[in-house]
Amino acid sequence: MEPTVSVGAGGEWHQSGGSDQARLTTNQGLSLSDNQNSLRANSRGPTLLEDFIIREKITHFDHERIPERIVHARGTGAHGYFELTKSLGKYTSAKVLTEVGVQTPVFTRISTVAGGSGSADTPRDVRGFAVKFYTKEGNWDLVGNNVPVFFIQDAIKFPDLVHAIKMEPDRAFPQAATAHDTFWDYISLTPESMHMVMWIMSDRTLPRSLRMIEGFGVHSFRLLNAAGDSTFVKFHWRPKLGLQATTWNETVKLAGADPDFHRRDMFEAISSGAFPEWELAVQLFSEEDADAFPFDHLDATKLIPEELVPLQVIGRMVLNRWPNNFFAETEQVAFCPSHIVPGMDFTNDPLLQGRLFSYLDTQLSRLGSPNFHQLPINAPKCPFANHQRDAHMQMAQPTGRVSYEPNTLAADSPREHPVDGFHSAVSEETGAKGRIRPERFADHYSQARQFYRSQTSCEQTHLASALVFELSKVEHPHIREAMVGHLRHIEEDLAQRVASGLGMTELPPAPASAVAVQDLAPSPALQLIGKMKDTLEGRTIGLLVADGSDAGSIEAIAKAVLAAGANVKRVALNIGDVKLSDGSHLKIDGQLAGMPSVLFDAVAVILSKAAAVMLSEESDAMDFVRDAFGHLKAIGVDKGGEFLLNKAGIKHDAGVMAIGALERFIAAAKTRQWDREASVRTLA
Repeated sequence: MEPTVSVGAGGEWHQSGGSDQARLTTNQGLSLSDNQNSLRANSRGPTLLEDFIIREKITHFDHERIPERIVHARGTGAHGYFELTKSLGKYTSAKVLTEVGVQTPVFTRISTVAGGSGSADTPRDVRGFAVKFYTKEGNWDLVGNNVPVFFIQDAIKFPDLVHAIKMEPDRAFPQAATAHDTFWDYISLTPESMHMVMWIMSDRTLPRSLRMIEGFGVHSFRLLNAAGDSTFVKFHWRPKLGLQATTWNETVKLAGADPDFHRRDMFEAISSGAFPEWELAVQLFSEEDADAFPFDHLDATKLIPEELVPLQVIGRMVLNRWPNNFFAETEQVAFCPSHIVPGMDFTNDPLLQGRLFSYLDTQLSRLGSPNFHQLPINAPKCPFANHQRDAHMQMAQPTGRVSYEPNTLAADSPREHPVDGFHSAVSEETGAKGRIRPERFADHYSQARQFYRSQTSCEQTHLASALVFELSKVEHPHIREAMVGHLRHIEEDLAQRVASGLGMTELPPAPASAVAVQDLAPSPALQLIGKMKDTLEGRTIGLLVADGSDAGSIEAIAKAVLAAGANVKRVALNIGDVKLSDGSHLKIDGQLAGMPSVLFDAVAVILSKAAAVMLSEESDAMDFVRDAFGHLKAIGVDKGGEFLLNKAGIKHDAGVMAIGALERFIAAAKTRQWDREASVRTLA
């Protein structure tokens, strides 16, 4: 018997069974009436500690993997500092956000979500973006992602989401990929995920470098000033180098050419002194502002457009030191959203409320002890003291007879500090306790539509093509049809493009929408290609050379590229040296077979005629130039290089030019040749 589908107050879908169907229960056999909503004080209130159902479900989920992280297992971390440039003293008493010019130590970990620790760096995936601030008042963990929204509205659904996105349990594949039935089956039944689907199918989840991604705190938090006044805040990290993505074909080949591409890129940047840097910006808004929004800011599937609440830049983060030991620091670092400092507090976002429990529980399982805070990477850099004692892996040596408070036996015992200690925001909670979503959570398509309509035309094409690729891997036709039905609420043209790519002769019906879909104003801030900076800084140019290559051309290119802030790597058929046209020897950075053009942002091919003839018989050389062209990169050539391109069937366009036009080459290398794309591949 098919399950009965009903729609809750927040537009979430519920599947209920008849008397002859298996019941969904707790581990103690208790039948569940609602598996979509946690128990809250009221529809927009905090999640209650008494909700034993969410605690059992998330506790079991947190303990599924030992000791690898269940999500975010593949990570790259680095040390650095945060420097405040604008005080938020009007809004918060937190010193890290009020003391301008102070450099606060940080440790930042950026990670994929779906894959295990041994997976590749470059799959289509969200990137976790977690920063531990070692402040004067204790550790503050800002734990977010490189996209500003999430799949689900309530934390009780997180185990289901991750189970669906991970490799299928009966076959243990695919690894680090969403292109499979269980993920899209879940998404097709969870319309609240449609906004996030637009983000993960966009170029945002194919980053060129971890140094070229944004970071978001995702949730609304609170700032509290000395008077106890509360202001809502959302946190944004913006990369100094700007945003850049790879193409899908390039991403697939990068995973084979260098599974550690992002980690190596970060390591080499820090080692060379080109320290990755981000601005920290905030969106500040009041309760009155929030009430006027056409959405609920406590809904993690929604963002606040920058046009509605502008970003204010308040500081910068610089990562300037690689870990001394990867395991001790990058693997053992423990982030918890519950780690905040005085002057901050939480909101009633039901996803955040669940995370406040889940992350601590996860660290207890993964690191094996409540003393994980004593590991050097996790320990505060300010004094800390309490009466917690003993337990596994205790590294401190408390002295004295007192291990409780209050007491009269230890005059130097740590005590409460009512004035400058942590205070929660004062709020009144009224209403009926229950498992119910706010009605304002019910709009699942309007911001998804806004995101799609805000993209440039080529970004829309990439998004549609990504959906075609992913859904083409789904075995069950009804899942593909259900997803195309959802897309009709977002944009009819998008649904048609995806349906055509999947060979559908007619569009499936759209499911009922809980509320009318709004036509929100486009937000150019949501673009990636449209926001690319006019810079070559932080990029790498590959030079394909051989014996007899022109020394003057190579020197001129290298000089121009370095002056533009980029790196140069020299590639030849074999590692070692090549003898140039003037008799000098040039050290080679990589062998052609092991350093393909996918590793570079643009390439130059400088060859003698004899070398070009020889390389035209080498498949790796043909792939080098064909992939560079197919991945829309600028290509500079001399006469020998032009011969090689002709042999590869590559015709000149605006992005292929004689290397003598160095200014044109540098300008073209700063971006991709988007006009070329339609000529090299079929897109949705």
